[in-house]
Formats: sequence, C-alpha cells, structure tokens
Amino acid sequence: MTLRNRILVLVFALVVLAGVAVASVLHASARADRRNQARPGGPRISAGPVSLTDSRRLVFRNMAWGPHRDELTSVPASDPSAPRVASKVKCLRFYAASGTGVCLQAQHGTVQDTYRAVILDATLHERARYDVPGIPSRARVSPSGRFAAWTAFVGGDSYAGTNFSTRAAIVDTRTGRLTPSLEAYRVIKDGRTYHAADVNFWGVTFASDDRAFYATMATHGSTYLVRGDLRARTVTTVHTDVECPSLSPDGTRVAYKKRVKGLPADAPWHLYVLDLATGHETALAEPRSVDDQAVWRDNHTLVYALPGDYGADLYTLPSDGTGAPHRISTAAVSPAYIG
Repeated sequence: MTLRNRILVLVFALVVLAGVAVASVLHASARADRRNQARPGGPRISAGPVSLTDSRRLVFRNMAWGPHRDELTSVPASDPSAPRVASKVKCLRFYAASGTGVCLQAQHGTVQDTYRAVILDATLHERARYDVPGIPSRARVSPSGRFAAWTAFVGGDSYAGTNFSTRAAIVDTRTGRLTPSLEAYRVIKDGRTYHAADVNFWGVTFASDDRAFYATMATHGSTYLVRGDLRARTVTTVHTDVECPSLSPDGTRVAYKKRVKGLPADAPWHLYVLDLATGHETALAEPRSVDDQAVWRDNHTLVYALPGDYGADLYTLPSDGTGAPHRISTAAVSPAYIG
C-alpha cells in the first residue's frame, strides 16, 4: 500500500470515528430530552413543598419520565396513587424518619461519576454531606432520626452474583461522627471474635433505642443477619441466609430477602420474615424475586419495589405469609412513611 493510500485510509477511519462520536452524542441528547418529557398516562406531578414532618405522608423517589424524574415526591400515605408533589431534590436512594432524611446522590463528572450522602432536615435542606465510595444501594434512618446509614457497591454492581464488595457506613446526625465502614466493628461469630479478609456488610436497619441495629454480613460464601451495638461497636451473628434486613416497628421481626435454591442466578431471592425470639421463618406470598430492602408500613404490612415500565413500582404484602402482592404506585422507589 502506498503512502497516499495509507493516508486516505487513516482519514476515512477518522471520519467514521468522528461520525460515530457525533451520533452517540446526539443519541444521548435525544434520550435525555425524552426523559424530561412526561408520558401520557403517567402520574400527575407538580412542584411544591415536601416536608419530612407532615403527618401520614409517603415520600419516595419519583421515576416517571418528565421534568421531575428522580426528585423526592410526596403523596398521602392512604392514597399512594394520588397526584404527586415534587420537591426538586434528586436522590438515587432515600429514607427518612422523625424529620431527618438521608439522600444518596450522584455527582456527574467529565470522566466518571462520584457519589455522596446528604443528610436532610425536615424541609429537605442539607445539614451535612459525606463522600460515598461507590454506587449507592441502600439507605436507612433510625426511628429517632439520630442515626443514618447507607450502603454502596465498591466492586461489581449487583447483589445477585458473588463478585462484589460493599461498604456500609453509619453517621450520628447530631455529632457528625462517621463510621465509614462497619468493618471497623468487632465481629462475634458463634460466640468468638471473628476475623476474615472477605467480610462485607450491607443493608443496615435500626432499632428504636438508638443503640441496636441489624445488617447483613457476608463471609466465605455465606450471609448472616448480625445484630450491631453502636456503643460497644460490635456485630454478632444471629441467623444465616439473610440479606437486606428490615426491622419491624415493634422490633420483634425482621423482613429480608433469602436466596432460594433452584432460582435463576440473576433473580435468586424470595421475601421472608424472621421472628427474632423464636427463629421461625415465614415465607411471604410474593412469587417474584425481590431485590430490595423492604419497608414496614406498619407491623402487618411490607412495601417493596419491583421492576416496572419506568424502572420500579411499589407493592404491598402482608407480613404473615397470607394474601397476595398489590401494586400501590408506579414509577416509584425508596419509599419512606412519614408520621
């Protein structure tokens, strides 16, 4: 091949690459424009004030396409399908209790995204912020509002496989004292102090005494429900095969997802409830795989997300194994019941 032909080939290749780049940018821009346009038949949404102290409200991340996508929105707890009030505050994951919220956000950069946890007051104004080392996945606030927790993936992007690493952090919202990872706590397994390089924690849920909490610990291919002590800075194994626990309001039971043999590797979970006093497990009447940390609406009802047309929909289910799942809201995720 002559030098002239080589130059022509190089120029042609550069033109093709430039065309691909322009097409990619235009496609991304068009997709972003579509996301900002409300679709017919979607939920009615309007901007307005959202408070974390309003009685009997449900606050969640709105996922419907349109100008309020990803914003925290509020509806009456008794009517989740009612028109939504949008706050302008955007979160990937969210939770709130007693006038305190935690909002996990993405900061979009030119090279890569970074993430942060923002502590919100009752009017959704920022009180504090903390760096998050990976993709946010779970968030919780203690019933009193004093403590907040979040989990992030720092390797891999799914709980379904085994090639992932997580960091679970807890912060005292009054003092600002941050524990960046529960790996700093002493692990007690089978009555003895336990050390392993592969220990991971995720899915914190708090008791009402501002001392005890529960979480998932993974090590050597197994998962455990652990009970944590915020003062002693210890975690103690309680039960096996538990992921993303959620403590009931009365503190007697934990709802969680459990891997079931024979299910697909990318959808391996069923919902269960564990009685902490007896150790008895109850399988719930949801036949689909649930990859979520369920929320207790009250002592008898769970709320959780499943994939939907806009990303996720919210469902309710009795916690005693009876009944059937019922969809209560479309295009919604990360619910928190206020008041």
